[in-house]
Amino acid sequence: MDKVSGQKRAVSHLYPPIDPFDQRMLEVGDGHRVYVEQCGKADGIPVVVLHGGPGGGCSPAMRRYFDPDVYRVILFDQRGCGRSRPHASVEANTTWHLVSDIELIRETLGIDRWVVFGGSWGATLSLIYGQTHPDRTLALVLRGVFLMTQGELDWFYGGGAGKFWPDLWSRFTDLIPPDEQGDLIDAYHRRLFSGDLMQETRYARAWASWENALASIDNDGAGGESPAEYARAFARLENHYFQNAGFLTEDQQILNRMDRIADIPGVIVQGRYDMICPPAAAHKLASLWPKARLHMVPRAGHALSEPGISAELVRSMDHFGRNSSLLAL
Repeated sequence: MDKVSGQKRAVSHLYPPIDPFDQRMLEVGDGHRVYVEQCGKADGIPVVVLHGGPGGGCSPAMRRYFDPDVYRVILFDQRGCGRSRPHASVEANTTWHLVSDIELIRETLGIDRWVVFGGSWGATLSLIYGQTHPDRTLALVLRGVFLMTQGELDWFYGGGAGKFWPDLWSRFTDLIPPDEQGDLIDAYHRRLFSGDLMQETRYARAWASWENALASIDNDGAGGESPAEYARAFARLENHYFQNAGFLTEDQQILNRMDRIADIPGVIVQGRYDMICPPAAAHKLASLWPKARLHMVPRAGHALSEPGISAELVRSMDHFGRNSSLLAL
């Protein structure tokens, strides 16, 4: 989950935009080419940024959380979204393909170990990557925790969040016939993959609008529609992953494998009023992770652009930058 839109300049006075010093399309197999960029300090502490969605794509605003004199920042668009190609494709597009892509990027760039920074679905992917490759993970910095469980999907697509936003929930559900509303992920799947571009775009915009409207604590109703191309990739990929339970083998897989990252330092930044990824997941994660620090931001929702969340992420990255011994470099 996660769309970064209308980014506030909450941290721009600390770190102005950083121009990439390297941009490339990387062949990752299965017909996919992934956009990768590097910015900051070429010999700095490496940090890989995992965007949300699935299907959200990275943006220049994501560079703002890192001191360019300290960090070597690697951003990439996951399969099927952003500048990666083929666009909106779900073929050979699973969590495990993405984990392999991350490793290929690391190896291609000649990086031994790196900090893994991700929010929302990016936090999910960060945890799965860290549990798969703990020897390559210096630290995990997570925002808006999503653990890819059925309970979280039921909250957002089964009416839980809709009880707080009944007007927007009705707009999301009314597009689906009553006899299909028992499984909205499946109902939207049929329309997002219908082969009719106009229908796919219509339902993609509805899917994206439901999530975007709840992203920030300052939102007060539906915003503008997402561009068609963006919405279609975002909705198709997110729906594809959610219909397949994130391609995990068990519902509590991340929590059941926390022993694999027990010795890796972590930071969890969570909005107290996150309507998309409720704080219970972050709290449970922290309780099972001895070396993690949970920062519950008191007046914040889900979005990366929330001022309190942005400020806490900058503080966390500055802390690691000033105390690099914490990373066991």
